[in-house]
Amino acid sequence: MKVAVIDERCVGHGMCWLACPDMFELSDEDGHAHARHEDVPPELEEAVNQAVRGCPEQAIVTSL
Repeated sequence: MKVAVIDERCVGHGMCWLACPDMFELSDEDGHAHARHEDVPPELEEAVNQAVRGCPEQAIVTSL
């Protein structure tokens, strides 16, 4: 599984970081999120899926 944050949609709610801090980090400049790594380890897939479901802006996308 791969994950990415669409920069244009992210407004910095931080819900993804709360769901999976091992995969997401927030910018010190504007609070926007980005994925620490593109490839999601199997043990973090459920937490990343929770981040996808919890993003108010639908800024997180995954692919196989």
